[in-house]
Amino acid sequence: MSALKRYKDAEKSFSKRSAALFRRIWSSITVAFARFIKAGRQKLSIMLVPHTQKKIVNIQISFFGLAGIVSVFVVGLSVLGWGAGNYNNVAGKLAGKTTSLQNTQSDLDAMRDNMSRLVKASHAFQLTLDSTFSRIGVKRSSPAESSRTGDMSSFFSDSATSKGRVREVTEIDQIASVIEQSIKPLDELGSMFSTQGEILSEIPNLWPIKGGIGHVSMYYGQNENPIYGSWYMHKGIDISTFRTGDPVLATADGKIVTVAFDIGLGNHIVIEHKYGFLTRYAHLKAFKVQKGDVVQQGQVIGYIGNTGLSTGPHLHYEVHLGTETIDPLRFLNSRTNGIMVGSTE
Repeated sequence: MSALKRYKDAEKSFSKRSAALFRRIWSSITVAFARFIKAGRQKLSIMLVPHTQKKIVNIQISFFGLAGIVSVFVVGLSVLGWGAGNYNNVAGKLAGKTTSLQNTQSDLDAMRDNMSRLVKASHAFQLTLDSTFSRIGVKRSSPAESSRTGDMSSFFSDSATSKGRVREVTEIDQIASVIEQSIKPLDELGSMFSTQGEILSEIPNLWPIKGGIGHVSMYYGQNENPIYGSWYMHKGIDISTFRTGDPVLATADGKIVTVAFDIGLGNHIVIEHKYGFLTRYAHLKAFKVQKGDVVQQGQVIGYIGNTGLSTGPHLHYEVHLGTETIDPLRFLNSRTNGIMVGSTE
């Protein structure tokens, strides 16, 4: 029992000492806070003495009031500093945007200059092309017809367009150069037709079927579509031999630029010739050339077939000059070698 009593006495003694210590701490805090409040409430006198005989102004303010004024002043300076820094940042960004806009304006000016050059070159190209067609007695198709599928745009692959090659200023300059360089060859072509009575092998004038066989089953121009029954612009001629496998010939010297399959044209070949001529051979059964091959007039390039949108075995044959399609018979009639191209069935 004596040990338990000693434990109880020690516990009571510790509790009394803890309570006394807490009271002393609380009393010290209370006294310090009271002294702080008392000191803060003490007032300072600020006297404004004018140099004249006017009344002296006496301003009294407590330490708390002075601390508040100083705090407001410090906060105001901080806000002004932050605003000045933010303004400098915005000003720097605006300066960068101004430089970027100036560079963009320079690019736009360069593009306008190149576009002006392109328009002038295109105009000269158009005049020369019109003169050439007039010399050879070919009637040009209307703008509406030339914008349809099957004209010059069909000879360029989708990949060339998807890469955006003609969207840059440098590419516009290249287009202008190409058009400018095309004026002289086209003018020479017109002079050649005017002065020469013999058509050279570079002109697509050979009958495209080996042996001169076949007949024209559909002519160039407005025709009724044999599949859909609607009227449309037929941009070539259809030549039929009533069978597949007959050899198809290159109608002029040139380079193979397309060997491909199309849902509408089936297996087809495009040959690039001199003086801006292009020829196309469609619905083929098979090819005998590859892209990039150089062929001679009369060389076998493929075989008549029935591929693509076709109602029977035949050859669809087109002739292009510049951006225009031409009736192939205007050239074939000059060198038919006795072949009957005017029959229909």
